[in-house]
Amino acid sequence: MVTNKYEAAMIFSVAGGEEAVTALKEKFNALIAENGSIENVDEWGKRRLAYLINDEAEGFYVFTTFTSAPEFPAELERVAKITDGVLRIMITKK
Repeated sequence: MVTNKYEAAMIFSVAGGEEAVTALKEKFNALIAENGSIENVDEWGKRRLAYLINDEAEGFYVFTTFTSAPEFPAELERVAKITDGVLRIMITKK
């Protein structure tokens, strides 16, 4: 089985409170763990955004390094785009 190393940079909305951010982190970590293996999770915490995204000025930054099959990052991005509370996601191959 071919696996590649990726990094997912995600920005979550802080409008729903700390519980909503925690639920989103757990959801995406579980999704990544099901389809690959997590190597590192780096939480930057709440930061001010460079510009407004959906009328929000702050977001919670999480960077996750993982290995998975080449097909999985597209699925992860699809799920993130339809999930409420995710402001942005960017997945890069390392």
